[in-house]
This record gives sequence, structure tokens and C-alpha cells, in this order.
Amino acid sequence: MIKSLTPMTLAALIAIGSAVSAQESTATADGAEETTQAGESTTDQLLDLGQPVDDGTIQLGQRYSKETHGDWDLACVKVEADNDPCSLLQIMRDPQGNPMAEISLFRIDQQGGQAVAGATVIVPLETLIATGVTISVDGAPGKRYNLSHCSPLGCFAQIGLTEADVNAFKQGKSAVLSLRPALAPDNEVELSFSLSGFTAGYNVVDVVKQ
Repeated sequence: MIKSLTPMTLAALIAIGSAVSAQESTATADGAEETTQAGESTTDQLLDLGQPVDDGTIQLGQRYSKETHGDWDLACVKVEADNDPCSLLQIMRDPQGNPMAEISLFRIDQQGGQAVAGATVIVPLETLIATGVTISVDGAPGKRYNLSHCSPLGCFAQIGLTEADVNAFKQGKSAVLSLRPALAPDNEVELSFSLSGFTAGYNVVDVVKQ
């Protein structure tokens, strides 16, 4: 049994509300205000005034969905600079809806190389490393890519896409990511991902300079 990847949230948290303000003084029985040396009232020392809660603001380093194109997310990471880096993301799920793998794609500022786009593919940790992963479009013969390394999130393939590969994605309806479990190497697992909206998303995704 292949383990699911850790679920990845693409949206910011829902705003919970504003912080509760506290009074700094209280009236005594004779009408005078009794305060402490620190400027807090006696009542403040006895009551829990609460702490500000998350208001939904996107934090530095957090990934969020900027917009969607069909079945693809334009997923960005919050940085200190004005322009957050974005990639075209789709998460592949099993029949029960559990996240199993993902593909995150960006364009490349071509400098004479064959690759016009790059992508990071993440698959479950118990994938057989030696056989890598295969991607095919609409049942056509696929391409096999090596898995480079693993982390607690899963195992990674850093792949390059040629003009022909990108055109196949643009013209296709769906693609299949195939892998083999390390505990059952004779069994091939196929994970489908949609190509709906790929062209529109590809046209706006970031171009990475090499």
C-alpha cells in the first residue's frame, strides 16, 4: 500500500475576527479608579484578556492559490519581494480523494537548450526509486523520468519538457503518471491528472531564467 502525501493547503486561512480590547482601569466602590503601577487595572490582573488570532493574512513562505485555470492552480509562495514566484500546480488523488502526488510546472527562458519548461513531480515515499516515473498523454507512449531524491514530503523528479511535450499537454485531455511501489514492484500504479485549462495557465505562469 502506497502512503499518501501530506495534504498541502493552497488557500489562506479564513479570517477569524478582530482582537478583543481590554479596559485599563476600573472604578472602586467610592467612584475612584484603582490602577496598578504597570498601568493595568485590578480587574485586568484577574481576567484572561485573550490574544490576537490569525486574521487570514498570508505569511512569508506560505503557498497559496492566486488563481485557477481549469483543473490547474497558479500556486504562489509569499516572499518579501513584490512579485511572489508562481508555478502551475495540480495534485493527483486516489479514488478516496487522498493526495498522492503532484506536478508543479514553470516556463524556462530558453537559451539554446531543448527544455522550454521545467516541472517538479512529487510521488509517495514508498515509490520504487530505480524505475522512476512515467508520464503519458491521452494513451500515447510515455516518457520515463528519474527520481532524484526523497524527503519527508515524498520522492522528487526534476524534469524538463520540450516544445513537443508542452504541445502534447496543450492538445491533450488527460495525462497519466505511472510508478511502481517499492513493496510491490510488479504492480504499476497509475495516477491521472487533467489537462483542462493547461494552455491558459501555461501562458501566465512564471518564466524562470537559466
